[in-house]
Amino acid sequence: MPGPGVTPGRGCARAGGGERRPDGPRGAPRLGSLGMALALALLPALALRTPAAAHPLPAQGLFASFGGLVSQDGGTFGWRNLTCPACKSLFTVLDFGLQKENNVARVGSLATKLCQLLKIAPPAVCQSAVQLFEDDVVEVWRRSVLSPSEACGLLLGPSCGHWDIFSSWNISLPAVPKPAPRPPDPPAPGAPVSRVLFLTDLHWDRDYLEGTDPDCGDPLCCRRGSGPPPPSRQGAGYWGEYSKCDLPLRTLESLLSGLGPAGPFDRVYWTGDIPAHNVWHQSRQDQLQALTTVTALVKKYLGPVPVYPAVGNHESTPVNGFPPPFIEGNHSSRWLYEAMAEAWGPWLPAEALHTLRTGGFYALSPSPGLRLISLNMNFCSRENFWLLINSTDPAGQLQWLVGELQAAEDQGDKVHIIGHIPPGHCLKSWSWNYYRIIARYENTVAGQFFGHTHVDEFEIFYDEETLSRPLSVAFLAPSATTYISLNPGYRVYLTDGNYPGSSHVVLDHETYILNLTQANEPGATPHWHLLYRALQTYGLPNALPAAWNDLVYRMRGDTQLFQTFWFLYHKGHPPSEPCGTPCRLATLCAQLSARSDSPALCRHLVPDASVSDLRRHPRRPLC
Repeated sequence: MPGPGVTPGRGCARAGGGERRPDGPRGAPRLGSLGMALALALLPALALRTPAAAHPLPAQGLFASFGGLVSQDGGTFGWRNLTCPACKSLFTVLDFGLQKENNVARVGSLATKLCQLLKIAPPAVCQSAVQLFEDDVVEVWRRSVLSPSEACGLLLGPSCGHWDIFSSWNISLPAVPKPAPRPPDPPAPGAPVSRVLFLTDLHWDRDYLEGTDPDCGDPLCCRRGSGPPPPSRQGAGYWGEYSKCDLPLRTLESLLSGLGPAGPFDRVYWTGDIPAHNVWHQSRQDQLQALTTVTALVKKYLGPVPVYPAVGNHESTPVNGFPPPFIEGNHSSRWLYEAMAEAWGPWLPAEALHTLRTGGFYALSPSPGLRLISLNMNFCSRENFWLLINSTDPAGQLQWLVGELQAAEDQGDKVHIIGHIPPGHCLKSWSWNYYRIIARYENTVAGQFFGHTHVDEFEIFYDEETLSRPLSVAFLAPSATTYISLNPGYRVYLTDGNYPGSSHVVLDHETYILNLTQANEPGATPHWHLLYRALQTYGLPNALPAAWNDLVYRMRGDTQLFQTFWFLYHKGHPPSEPCGTPCRLATLCAQLSARSDSPALCRHLVPDASVSDLRRHPRRPLC
């Protein structure tokens, strides 16, 4: 439910002349059993989508971000096979004509048939996914309110109806006046520098099998059950594969055992997504096995170095399903948070473990003068179906964040924020409120670190009055996993070190990869090497927000510099298709878009007439 000080049903914080989000509808009738079945049949497609390209602006419908799923023979299957008239007819006629019932088995049976009829996924995947999702989805449907028009708009986008059921809301900021903005002073020559290892999106696939088909018909391949490849294709490599595949444990162990040249490290930020992408066939036991196995591996190789984790969207099952704390009983996330508290207990103090057990987020002080805040970004996720019940500041997390930041400001501390899903990928009200919080505490927030997209990018924050003065940057580090068609990788941040008066800002960052082409050669051994250093490669004077803003505008006019960025964006393995002007501008616009659904942030990058074209250029589907 809304946290203290949260005001639902009001316009989001915005700059003068910016966008304002309309209030969502209230009191709509519930849908019948077949309506629930249709939603259940379509919802797994959101989890089963296969990213196809890296063109990064938000799509318009909740389900518009995941694109088509392409079968082995080239035929497309997915939610797009449902037309708007068919959707409205199904929801209207069936909701009117069928008796409402909450029989989970009947709803699941109908959903499986619809999933297969609409070719959303292969038949076996439809059956497994519906069985996995049905209990939670029916429970959400019982508690939520959607009209047929809203449901079709939600599923297919605004051209089919008003889909924005997530009402606007504002968190409350303290009455304490904002201090005058003060850019950090550069550290004195010889000042200590901290090296922070950043791990994200490990995605261990315990069923990875060398030699299997890397382009199978399922949403995840290179695994037992994928079958052998046709004679024209090679099978999955020993260390990983450039395809829709995750990593064997040996590759993660190779990463962790080969960290020596990149260290030593003062601490580790680890932002989640531990299990594989076989989201249609996962149990709680599977997720807990992944959590404990990979955590043990991290402890083995990092030893006494403190590790600070954040919760990814793949840690739960069904995937993306993170109910707020007011959901109790078997539907709650307590099973997961308790296991995390036990696994991560040696790294976290008692107070942090308390809020972790409650809502999957926490705060602590890794060193004097620095406060670390780990957010559960699943409470901002467009794909978290539990937020259909109430999306107003779930778990009161943003209001809690304000309290932590105000306390840090009062004490003169600096803050690092870590999380999985980047703020620019969040539900609009959540994203805009977060943006407002960062703007208020720009002198306090020294660094923001996220993952989730699997590629190497960033998101810039600007002052809300003019949207022109860069004041903060969120770094989005590339994934450890190859999913999809990437080299494995990890990131090291160099920050102002631990000493009195430190700014704790990011001074530079380094990205390391494993070149799979070389590693999978017969007789080769894996060699993790430095791919690039940010300041050196991009010619940056520093790693402050203004420098990243300038880089975006330099890349607008310098296509060679952009191609360097495009190469590094994909960890040294870019797609074969060229990134032309629309792709380039959409990619650059995404680096400016730390606020969700806010094309005004790109108005200086491209002419206003081009913004609508960029909005039609699909964002890289999320992972």
